[in-house]
Amino acid sequence: MTLSTAALLARAHDGDVPEPDPAARPKRRTFSAEYKARMLGEYDAFAVGSPERGGLLRREGLYSSHLAEWRKARDVAIREGLEPKARRAKRSPEQVELERARRRIGRLEDELARTKLALEIAGKAHALLEMLSGSADTEWKSKL
Repeated sequence: MTLSTAALLARAHDGDVPEPDPAARPKRRTFSAEYKARMLGEYDAFAVGSPERGGLLRREGLYSSHLAEWRKARDVAIREGLEPKARRAKRSPEQVELERARRRIGRLEDELARTKLALEIAGKAHALLEMLSGSADTEWKSKL
């Protein structure tokens, strides 16, 4: 038996069909570092090709790609942890003051450039207004 669209709408309005709950939207799963490490340990404890590996993945709702990504991230973290950390050389008070002065000079140069541009624009506007007022005077005098 197939229901028409009108019949389906009527059932929905009568309350026979539950409305979807917007708060019940599916959410992306997140895994803690401890959980990832525990799953990798359990998975690697089983022999390669054993059915227990697949059972673990099914029980936890995981894919083998999860484990592959987690294993890569673990290996990268181990490598980065073993590398010597590069420390930035401590700057002397003179170098700190010099850097502060350079930043201030840069800001002041930017402000000066903006001020020069504003003055240049104001000068051109003044010249244009002078030219327009001069031509307006001659046109007005010629009409008399």
